[in-house]
Amino acid sequence: MGEKRMPVLFMGHGSPMNAIEDNEFSQAWESIGKAISHPKAILCISAHWETPTTQVTGMTQPKTIHDFYGFPRELNEMQYPAAGSPELAVRVIQLLGAQNVTVDERWGLDHGTWSVLARMYPQADVPVVQLSLAQTRDGQFHYDLARQLAPLRDEGILILGSGNVVHNLRLISFESEPYPWAIEFDRQVKECIERDDHEPLIHFQEQAKLAALAINSGEHYLPLLYVLALQQPGEKATFYCEQMSLGSLSMRCVQFG
Repeated sequence: MGEKRMPVLFMGHGSPMNAIEDNEFSQAWESIGKAISHPKAILCISAHWETPTTQVTGMTQPKTIHDFYGFPRELNEMQYPAAGSPELAVRVIQLLGAQNVTVDERWGLDHGTWSVLARMYPQADVPVVQLSLAQTRDGQFHYDLARQLAPLRDEGILILGSGNVVHNLRLISFESEPYPWAIEFDRQVKECIERDDHEPLIHFQEQAKLAALAINSGEHYLPLLYVLALQQPGEKATFYCEQMSLGSLSMRCVQFG
């Protein structure tokens, strides 16, 4: 205790190629890493780890998971050798309750985590733990679960959600401008965040067709709810990377604190 309160971040991670490409997204991630206080450890909620029930990684040396295909050898051979933190895993279980979360010893760091952290902390000198997304649970469940993690911010822990506000891989385009529906949904999300109106974002299914197109299968959107739940009174959002990518991906990044 007594630590300066750490910010909480949502990172629109997009393509795994951002881990090795020098572009506006990777440059922004590097800038964020330099601007915030150096954390004792990182707890990441990644879109790419879904499990039947909530799990937290507990190994001392998590492996680098290459959960994609069709990319260059350089990306497939990339390693992010950050240590794990069994101590942080135990603390997460204390906060969430042993009946609500279990320790995993098999997963590691998927690209939703390491592609971003490789730019924020290229020395891999911060221990990293992942928290999974419980499948079949609704937005309210994830939001309420995340609120219980709030003490970590005062213990030197950076909590990071990694996904995309708009994520529809079926409609990706390498040539066209962003879809109007993608721009509109991203704008609506930003406006809700700016006025501290979380309810429409928690109950995103009620936004019908627009949400169905933008959120699609949901796992890339849910990490945003973890970050929103950890906003403290008086904290206003800072936005980074407000661009769209590949027609149907929002690269929006959000910081509180």
